[in-house]
Amino acid sequence: MDDQIIYLPIGIIHSPFKEAKKMPIQPAAAKGIEGTIDIKPEFINGLKDLDGFSHIILLYHLHLSRGFSLEVVPFLDNRLRGVFATRAPRRPNSIGLSIVRLVNIEENRLYIQNIDVVDGTPLLDIKPYVPEFDDQKAEKIGWLSDKIDKMREIITDERFK
Repeated sequence: MDDQIIYLPIGIIHSPFKEAKKMPIQPAAAKGIEGTIDIKPEFINGLKDLDGFSHIILLYHLHLSRGFSLEVVPFLDNRLRGVFATRAPRRPNSIGLSIVRLVNIEENRLYIQNIDVVDGTPLLDIKPYVPEFDDQKAEKIGWLSDKIDKMREIITDERFK
């Protein structure tokens, strides 16, 4: 059995962030930050009807992440946590997820806001954000309970380089 999985990027995400430090740690902390996505020509037809959505989910390859740790100190904490209980970028599979505002589509270029991704990040997939599908009431948010209000104050550093 072959355990290898290969994904090919459908496009490239562009943002004002040229390196993976001093960035917002989540899209909710990146309000108003603009970016673009250039979709490869062979995937343009897949953009049909996407302009009817105000928000989209981006799945991307964390291309600057090297290796992984099963326990990490996340940006909002100073204790070791299991990587799957965090949004840390150094993961066994370097896949990131962001929900961003879709502002406009011009041919193969998407204009977005609230971007928390480093410039040049390979985009793996786009899905429409639908509140009735995606907005779930969470009864608990684990170790983040007393830290979530600090999210907009924290920016990335070099701890996951």
